[in-house]
Amino acid sequence: MAGIHITDIESAINYWRGKSPSPDGVSLPGPTRALAEIYALLIYYRESQADESSMPRAAHEAWLAWYHSTPDTPCIAICSTSQGDETCKGCGRSFAEVQHWPQMSPAEKRATWRRITLDGSAWRFNKYAERAAEGARGAPLGQDAQAVTAPTPSASASAA
Repeated sequence: MAGIHITDIESAINYWRGKSPSPDGVSLPGPTRALAEIYALLIYYRESQADESSMPRAAHEAWLAWYHSTPDTPCIAICSTSQGDETCKGCGRSFAEVQHWPQMSPAEKRATWRRITLDGSAWRFNKYAERAAEGARGAPLGQDAQAVTAPTPSASASAA
């Protein structure tokens, strides 16, 4: 089973801090406290990953709530694995990751997201970054791509 990286635990804590702030500035609401305990243990033991299968239930549920607020797939609808590439130029996933994505656990998916983000060479991070942003907003990929990337005629006229 895949581990949950400390940066994901931190992101989940920040998600819960925004969703359910501390009522008095000192105490932590349940989900934040559960995740903070995992985070503290990771720091104390100098670990970078928490074991998904042994994580306390409250912390795992809080992490899953954050996970479900993130984009599920890095796909930008330009899949070069269908053309024979072992690694997709569009999203950076391997052929096996693309094929098994629906069956992967949330922690396995996040590990893949972390790897491709750190690598940063996939088109979703450079050539087609605006397309990835559309997918993150929930708009169908490719819809309104011109509006996102092309200046409006009035904006270019006023700039001149």
